Amino acid sequence: MTRPGIDYEAVFQAVPGAMALLTTDLVYADANEAFLQMSGRTRDQVVGRYLFDVFPDNPTDPSATGMRNLQASLMRVAAAGERDAMALQRYDVEYPDRPGEWEKRYWSPVNAPVFGPDGQVALLLHRVEEVTELIRARGGRNGGDRARVLEAELYTRARELQEVNERLRRAHAREREVALTLQAAMLPVPRALGNHRAAVRYRPAVGALNVCGDWYDLAELPGDRIAVAVGDVVGHGLPAACVMGQLRSALSAAVRVADGPAAALEALGLYARDVDGAESTTAVQAVIDCHNHTLAYSSAGHPPPALLHADGTVEFLDRATDPPLDARPEDVPRPQAETAFAEGATLVLYTDGLVERRHEDIDTGLRRLADCLTRHGRADAETLADALLAELLPPGGNTDDTALVVIRL
Repeated sequence: MTRPGIDYEAVFQAVPGAMALLTTDLVYADANEAFLQMSGRTRDQVVGRYLFDVFPDNPTDPSATGMRNLQASLMRVAAAGERDAMALQRYDVEYPDRPGEWEKRYWSPVNAPVFGPDGQVALLLHRVEEVTELIRARGGRNGGDRARVLEAELYTRARELQEVNERLRRAHAREREVALTLQAAMLPVPRALGNHRAAVRYRPAVGALNVCGDWYDLAELPGDRIAVAVGDVVGHGLPAACVMGQLRSALSAAVRVADGPAAALEALGLYARDVDGAESTTAVQAVIDCHNHTLAYSSAGHPPPALLHADGTVEFLDRATDPPLDARPEDVPRPQAETAFAEGATLVLYTDGLVERRHEDIDTGLRRLADCLTRHGRADAETLADALLAELLPPGGNTDDTALVVIRL
């Protein structure tokens, strides 16, 4: 956020610590004066150039892996959107005016993501502390021998850290795959609901572990009625997938016997108290009466469903919103509201990944959703679902998973 009276470019340049900004393609976008002085490079030698073109690893020393380690760290930050503090690294830095001559340097780096308006990682902030003199000072009188010992220890620790990070990466990838498989097995298979067509979509988060907490559910009820719900469990990976499965099944059963969506969510809230990891789950339940052309709904802290009327107007169903599950100690009846619709209307339920972005008010995302529905409202359910995902999710994928249900009424 830009605030009047603060020159953030000047602040960046004045920071006493060495800092640089890189693109997700590892090209230097900017560097402050402290970074340029520490590295012995000019701005023209750094900005706009690829990481390894500016600071290649020493080709004559196989143990010089600092830049390769840095590359791996930056790529992890770009993929996961999470800060990464690296172990102490040895860098062999080539003298800019003496090609082929290298100086051993020791740096302590921290890398962090900088997010853009769409919630995606836009830049990588690379902060470095120079510790070369500290390493040399610890060598004392026998500086050469002790420095070599410290260097060997440093190299060993860096390799160990690399191996640990790689094992964690593989473990996370396996957990993500298992969680996605489990979730796919627990979500209902799309099918026709009487004379109505429903399209369902699930898109996992890209490059992160915060997947598998979202669900959807559809069911035919007696009296020419349709129950539809979406929900979002706080958490990620296998634990979230397991909680999601329990809550989805519980709500699907409750809505079949409860007197309306509010009563179904009340029953789900009581059940959630005995499920570890279910606290703060959000959900919305709607029951569509196809004969009377009415729609009853209740929300437990979830983004409002969107009802696209036959005349092209969009109504957000936000008149029956209550806190998420298990958010208050006492039992309080949940609100329920009802609205009418005409034949040809479309109901859209979704999880927050479709409309929420970091550093952006949710109303902005809701306006994007309404605009997209207005422009594509005449399309069939499947085409409309695809259009919503294509226009509302970031091109490279979202950092949160997304569930979506579209029903033509």
